[in-house]
Amino acid sequence: MTEIMKGVRILEVAEHTFVPAASAILADWGAEVIKIEHVERGDAMRGLAKSGVMSMAGPVHVLLEHSNRGKKSIGVDLTTEKGVELVYKLAATCDVFLTNKLPNIRRKLRIEIETIRAHNPNIIYVAGTGGGERGPEADKGGYDFLSYWCRATSAMGCTPPDAENLVVQPAPGYGDSIGGMTIAGGILGALFHRERTGEAVSVDVSLLGVGLWAMSPAVALSLQTQHPWRPPPASKGGGGPSNPLVGTYRTQDGRFLAFSCLQGFHYWPLACRVIGREDLITDERFTSHELLSANAGAAREILNEVFSAAPLAEWRDRLASFEGQWSFAQDTLEAVTDPQVVANGYIGETQTAEGVPFQLVTTPVQFDGVAAPPKRGPEFNEHCEEILASIDCDTEAMIELKLEGIVA
Repeated sequence: MTEIMKGVRILEVAEHTFVPAASAILADWGAEVIKIEHVERGDAMRGLAKSGVMSMAGPVHVLLEHSNRGKKSIGVDLTTEKGVELVYKLAATCDVFLTNKLPNIRRKLRIEIETIRAHNPNIIYVAGTGGGERGPEADKGGYDFLSYWCRATSAMGCTPPDAENLVVQPAPGYGDSIGGMTIAGGILGALFHRERTGEAVSVDVSLLGVGLWAMSPAVALSLQTQHPWRPPPASKGGGGPSNPLVGTYRTQDGRFLAFSCLQGFHYWPLACRVIGREDLITDERFTSHELLSANAGAAREILNEVFSAAPLAEWRDRLASFEGQWSFAQDTLEAVTDPQVVANGYIGETQTAEGVPFQLVTTPVQFDGVAAPPKRGPEFNEHCEEILASIDCDTEAMIELKLEGIVA
């Protein structure tokens, strides 16, 4: 059972990734999502030719597909009276109205909560923004790199004090995708509340707020100690100063092993046996919790030397029996073939309208042990006639709307 949202209708006036990713998740879970796109160019994401160091030169615009899977598309001119009236008529048939337009743009387009609710008092109104609905910068836009990564402290939290440059966000749409899941959860909560009480509430999620939530343990510690959170120096391998079995180690072939054995002394003898250094068990520098903690730097230097003497493949075999908590750093192509990823259905198959196959990450929440298969994204304006027919627009009226440029 993966279509838990079947019967829910969502109207989306949004583009890029942050907010559209939310309804993409709900579409994979069975919701009907109607995407209002710009009448001429469509979602701005359709024109994105490059992200970071990678181009969109392949047969499928996978970034567009990621955040628009399973939706129905119609191009509408929202600058016209008739275009906005179409939005109102559609909103009257929907459970959720979803937008990433800034407050001043919503007012300009007349799609703010009061206006939409005038046509459907029971609709759940959802807005996703860069920095929140209130405050001096409420009408200022913000991408995830800016609001989620930099402003909400992840960037500084990931940048070692001895680094020459700020650590950049690890992937396109990184904060957007996490934020999209957050919005999806908010929508589910609002729908549940309406089901129980009959009250339709609004939902407000910002990249800044989601970013702070992701860093909330560090923020709490900083508030308590009045010291800003910073990671250890790069030379320390991401580990703490008192536990050599927390942090990362580089292997002979330039890969990384990662350890998170919070009970360092408990796992120390086991680790020493696995790496073939039983002598370290009785080394007087490491024979108690206190001594291992006091001499963690020396232990880390020894482990650096040991792990650098063999490639990752060998260490994976040797560490397979290690009872402590460890892993290894993978790249994106390695992760998709990871046996755990495959076994749990975290990568799904789909295809474009033309039948071109491609793969997407499935939504990270599963129901009854089944991964929701990813659906394909819509062609621009693919469902124009179907959507108009759902609000009793006849053929003659459709033709007139197209001739006037109200719909694509």
